[in-house]
Amino acid sequence: MDIKTRIALRLRELRAERGYSLQTLAERSGVSRSNISLIEQGQSSPTAVVLDKLAIGLSVALASFFDDSTDDAGREPPLPLMRRADQPRWQDPASGYVRRRLSPPAASPLQLVEVSFPPGARVSLDSAVHDAQIHQQVWLIEGRMELTVGATSWSLAAGDCLAMQLNQPIVFHNPGSKPARYVVALTTLAGPVAVAGGLGEAAAQKSRSQKRKNHG
Repeated sequence: MDIKTRIALRLRELRAERGYSLQTLAERSGVSRSNISLIEQGQSSPTAVVLDKLAIGLSVALASFFDDSTDDAGREPPLPLMRRADQPRWQDPASGYVRRRLSPPAASPLQLVEVSFPPGARVSLDSAVHDAQIHQQVWLIEGRMELTVGATSWSLAAGDCLAMQLNQPIVFHNPGSKPARYVVALTTLAGPVAVAGGLGEAAAQKSRSQKRKNHG
């Protein structure tokens, strides 16, 4: 299944699960009814910003659009291995950044995503209404990145790792002249959350074994 078809199926499934009409989701997300319809028909390639708006309207993580369709679930037991050649790859039409899902389809509270971010590119995601229990860490492998989490900006060099909660706006920017490459580890933590330095730190380390995930 190509990535455009996967996104189309997941959007229809997530909307149907909530009983939302196209008009209802349009009002909740700020994405036009016609655009949502085109995406669901696989006739439009949504940008990361549009997917983020739809995720907020559906109260899910952005990465939910890249999950396996429930139409495929149950046909065969999911494998615990994901070969490089089989890892779903998606490119943002606006910024050119490339997202590759590394994690196998088997159920897990943790998801790993690899991102290649072009020089000079910038992506702003408004995650302010997402669940505060969704946490992610960004580990920069190559290049440079500037991440603004809420009102705090961080400059990352190769080897640096930044943790954050997905309950506030996040801006990703590559200020360098070469592509940046990083890995995002994402999980959902249950229990009270302590906040320090503008970033969430889990006070409880028990993870929910659910498949709700996000981007990077």
